[in-house]
Amino acid sequence: MQRTSIDAAMDGVVDNMKERTGRSLDEWVALVQRKGPDPLDQKAVRAWLRDVHGVLQNSQWAIAMAAAEAAGWSLPTADAYTDALYTGPKAHLRPIHDAALGALLDLGDDVEIEGRASYITLRRARQFALLVPATKTRVDLGLRFRSEPEHPRLAKAKGLGQCTHKVGLGSIDEIDDELIGLMRLAYEENG
Repeated sequence: MQRTSIDAAMDGVVDNMKERTGRSLDEWVALVQRKGPDPLDQKAVRAWLRDVHGVLQNSQWAIAMAAAEAAGWSLPTADAYTDALYTGPKAHLRPIHDAALGALLDLGDDVEIEGRASYITLRRARQFALLVPATKTRVDLGLRFRSEPEHPRLAKAKGLGQCTHKVGLGSIDEIDDELIGLMRLAYEENG
């Protein structure tokens, strides 16, 4: 199983948990099980940790995830998130997503995919792209640039993770050499 950047970030938090919070991760999980809210409600667990115990954000996330996993939950895969995004009236957009994702993955062996409830993100050292079914007729490809390239296909992005620009994709045919060049630029600037 491929490790994600979430795994790597949580390793450091877990390693220093006792010194940061006064309890080890296992001790926190046991406390959530004994006295906390439903461990499968990670939002409630994070709020309880913050409000009742003063636990800081990264530690809240690590504890809530570990408590949920101990209760039988498992983090969905990027494929599971993707399947959920492209159901119902947006199901016909899946081929556009898959073609764009394939082009992004072809940029290098170091691309990591992570699922979110509302989009799929692609990372190297930082997020460089994301895919989201924006409407019933369009998948938005978000790209993160540091160089602010001027290109007629790029629109300024708001609310697309760390992406600075977006390109609306209404068909697979729009994933052409020109767009792949923009993808490559975002990939290279965020490695």
